[in-house]
Amino acid sequence: MTLVATRVQTFEIEPLGPFSLHAAARFWGDFTPATHGGLDGAGHLHMAFPVEGNWTTAGVCVTQTVTGVITGDVCGDGVDVEAVRRQTARILSLDVDGRAFPLVGQRDPVAGELQRRFAGLRPVCFYSPYEAATWAIISHRINKRQAAGIKQRLSSELGVTVEIHGEPMLAFPAPQALSNLQTFPGLFGNKPTWLRTVANVALQGGLDAAQLRALPDELALARLRALPGIGPFGSELILLRGAGHPDYLTLVEPKFRRAVRQAYGLDHEPTDDDLWRISEPWRPYRMWQTFLLRQHTADA
Repeated sequence: MTLVATRVQTFEIEPLGPFSLHAAARFWGDFTPATHGGLDGAGHLHMAFPVEGNWTTAGVCVTQTVTGVITGDVCGDGVDVEAVRRQTARILSLDVDGRAFPLVGQRDPVAGELQRRFAGLRPVCFYSPYEAATWAIISHRINKRQAAGIKQRLSSELGVTVEIHGEPMLAFPAPQALSNLQTFPGLFGNKPTWLRTVANVALQGGLDAAQLRALPDELALARLRALPGIGPFGSELILLRGAGHPDYLTLVEPKFRRAVRQAYGLDHEPTDDDLWRISEPWRPYRMWQTFLLRQHTADA
């Protein structure tokens, strides 16, 4: 189904601290789960996603003015533009005051070099914790490109296409589209059942981003681990890159350990104690700095 909006609503977001839409779009173009093309030739970033709450699919065209302000055109009838603004802010990590982030670079020279290398880059998140949870399930025990293909086919068959300024943009299926899923090509074992459960939990409000971030970290992670098919890695993915938690330090991500070893010139795989010690100057942006370290490793 393709939605063509009869009216376009607008919003603005003023970033607090350094932010580059171009840097965010560059990351997105290489982010396997997103299958996203990045900025178009006019500097527009197009997104389409189910809006948390009523899960109506919306299309968004985001641009950045010369003064740094983010402007958004929202396409979709019956869409709550304020809810779209909040979700867009979280997707781009603009819901966090980043004015003190450069201080991390002053306290830690390695962090500072990464901040200069990836100027204005903040973590780019999944559209919602719900989508992050589905990715954790779909990608379980298969390679990322294979998982991305399955995710794309789910979107093609069960998602909604939104026309954004004349460009069709395919959105991942809203939870109600997966709430009765029985089978789907490429989803083996219990994955259809797990996706169905996650979809229904999302419909009941159990994957609300604001609520997850308001909980104590361990309680939020325990609730996420209680979802079928979600383990320690998946629960952190949902909290950090779905809900956009800015300051949680992961200890279950092997690639992060390798990134720390490389960036800090360690002669051994960093222990948990090493990670706690090295990351202390990154507070309250430990997830942000972890994101930059992972980017450094990916570009190396």
